[in-house]
Order: sequence, then C-alpha cells, then structure tokens
Amino acid sequence: MQSPGHLRSAIEIAEAVRQGQATAVEVVRAHLDRIERLNPDLNAFRSVRREAALAEAAEVDARPDRASLPLAGVPVAVKDNVAVAGEQLRHGSAATDPAPAGTDDELVLRLRAAGAVVVGISTMPELAIWGFTSSTAYGVSRNPWNPDLDPGGSTGGGAIAVATGMAAVALGTDGGGSLRIPAAHCGVVGLKPGRDVVPLPGGAAEHWCGLTVAGPMAGTAADAALAFAVLQGEEPADLPPVASHLRIAVSLPTPIPFSRPDAHQRAAVEAAVDRLRELGHEVVEADPPYPLTLIQRWSRRWWAGIAQDVQRLAVDPAALEPRTRTMARKGRNALRLGADRRSVADDWRERAASWLAGYDAVLTPTVATTASRAGAFNGKRYLPTFLAAGKSLPYCQAWNLAGLPAVSVPIGVRDGLPMCVQFAGRPASELHLLALAALVEARVEP
Repeated sequence: MQSPGHLRSAIEIAEAVRQGQATAVEVVRAHLDRIERLNPDLNAFRSVRREAALAEAAEVDARPDRASLPLAGVPVAVKDNVAVAGEQLRHGSAATDPAPAGTDDELVLRLRAAGAVVVGISTMPELAIWGFTSSTAYGVSRNPWNPDLDPGGSTGGGAIAVATGMAAVALGTDGGGSLRIPAAHCGVVGLKPGRDVVPLPGGAAEHWCGLTVAGPMAGTAADAALAFAVLQGEEPADLPPVASHLRIAVSLPTPIPFSRPDAHQRAAVEAAVDRLRELGHEVVEADPPYPLTLIQRWSRRWWAGIAQDVQRLAVDPAALEPRTRTMARKGRNALRLGADRRSVADDWRERAASWLAGYDAVLTPTVATTASRAGAFNGKRYLPTFLAAGKSLPYCQAWNLAGLPAVSVPIGVRDGLPMCVQFAGRPASELHLLALAALVEARVEP
C-alpha cells in the first residue's frame, strides 16, 4: 500500500480508507499539503478549506458506516458556482454577493453523504462564461503541463486540481464544454452528462436555457463513473462490459466553418482510432448532421443564460467585466426573441439522436487547438474573445444543445502536452461512454 500522499485515484483512496489502511485525515492532509505547494503558482483554488476539511475528514473517520462509503475520504474540489456551507459563492466575479453560503448545495450534500471531503473552491472565469480560466476578480489560472498556458475553462481550477493531485475528483458544470475543455487541456477525464440526469446547482430547473449540466472530473474513467453515480443519486457500480464489436463514427469537421483541428488534435484522434481498431472495433468516417446554424442557436441560448445570471446574481452590475455586460445586453435581446424556448434545440436533438442510432458513439477531437496563453484574454472585449474561442473550441457545444452525454478522455502525451479525444453518444449512455473511454485512456500526469 502506498502512503496517503501518493494515493491519486478516488477508487484507491476510498478503498484504503474503508479498509483502515489509511485515514481520511491522512489522505486529506496530504492533498492539502500539495495544495499549499502548488496552488500559489497555478491558482486552482479561490479558497482552500484547510481547517474545515481536516475536521470533516475526522468526521468521516469516525462514521460508523465508513466501511460502506463509496467516496470515503476522497478529496473533492467544488467549482465556485456550487454552494458550500460557510464559503462564499462568487461565480468567479466581484459583482456577486460576498456573504457565505448558509447551506450546502444538494450536489455537495450527496458528495459528503458518500464520504467525500471538500478541500476547496476552485477557480473559474466570470459567471462560467468562457473556455479559459482567468478573471479580473481572482486572477489567472495556469496549466500544470506548462504554466505559460491556460488550463481551459470554465471548470479550469477543478481540472488543475485533479491533474496535479490536489484533489481526486472535481465537481463542475458544462454549458458548452466547461468540463470537457479543461479536461482536455489538463489531461483528465471530464464527463458531461445528458440533460436532466444530474441535479443542477441551486436546484434550478434549467440553466442557460437548457444548455448547462453538472458533472465530474477525475483522473480515470472509472473514477468519473464513481463520482457520477454519487452525483446522480445512484448506487456506484463497475463500468459496464463493452461489446466485442462496436461501430464508432469518427469525425474531424467542426460545426464552425472557419475552425479546423490542429496537428495535435488530429494525432490524438488517430491514436484513439488505432487503439479501437486494435481491439477489434469498427471505426468509420461519418460526420454528425450539424445544422448550418448550430453555433448561432447555441450562442443565442448562451447569451440569454448570461443575461439571466446577471439579473439573478449581480448585486453590483457595475463590477462586472465589460465583456460580460456586453453579453448580458445581447442576451436580453435574445430573450425577447424567444431564445429560451426549448423547441429551439429540439430539432437538433432529434436529428442527433436519430443519427447516433446507427453508431455506438461518435469520436471527435475535444478541442481544435492546444491551449491559449495564460491570461491572453484579460481585458479583451467581447468580440475578439468570442472569435478566438469559437475557432479553438468548436466541438463541444453541439452536445449541450442536443442535451446528449459526452466525455473527454486523455489518451497520451505529445510534445509535452496531453492528447485527448471526445466521445458523444445516445441519451442515457453516460456509463457506456465512460466504458468506451476506459478502452483508450492513458492516465497522464504533468
């Protein structure tokens, strides 16, 4: 048995704590020590809960049901848009209410009930808007593979934490790639569940007009499946067996005409295809029937959701970043034109699900380019930020608009950076996608 300081897998940690081979306090202290060393340079956490986390770990050790807890002693990072009792809920912004949350969000309650320990609140861009992680309020977060690069966003702090072993699991949200993009740039697994599968933070019926879901990040597909079951409120189970012969579509074209995958992403897809074929699966070139207006449809709902968030969260709208105020104005216009109607996305969901009926999954890049420079978009206005993001991050939004599950998984390292791919699939196929991801994954660490 390794020392608690070297336990990185959530499954290994929980098993060690359940069997008494390590205590939750030992595990959590080791992760907090790693946070103390690494966080000043990487900015994965807005707030670190050292005293509270150690006290909560001691409570896990004292629980009479410790031997049955699926996440016994597992250190978890919680995104700054999910309430943790006693901690500020800032949504990455100086414009939000600084008062500490009075209660845990339902998702946090489920993690705690399973034995997890919240070690800190992870960083994100303002209101989770962007596919990078930096904000005027809380500074620049950095990629652990190369601190000159961005970690991706908006769950960037969580991805850094998992990649570096500051946490074994991260809880985040995804409205257009916010779990999968940072997972790809940091070399971890990020699962976007289907719509209405996992509760939304705050008990919301929907967020960003139906685009957003909550889900986990972890170091492996099996760890992600464990966390997903807990968040879903289900009993954890092993990943399902994979059929001996799968039919998988592989697609490189993007829904955005001016975006193309770079050599790094093409190499990742080729490596995944080779691995799947070696295992005897059929991989065929076939492109999803993306509507020509897909990104416009997604963008209108994105803007509208931001306008709703500003109205709901901004106690001081003047403190918002200027591009956020621009997007809120666009969102108010989109709402007047009916962007929040669920029917706006229903035809694409039906087309996507019908097309996927012919395949077990579709394989694409997760992102189109390697990560941007850390802090590259600080102070930039809306349009240049949007155009740059659209060119580099075109593969994720389609599955949010359709409300279908997707997962980003690391498959190796190239030129000192992780290679990752995305699998998307039919409704209710989250565990199937994670089992598929487990076939090709390679745990990579910076």
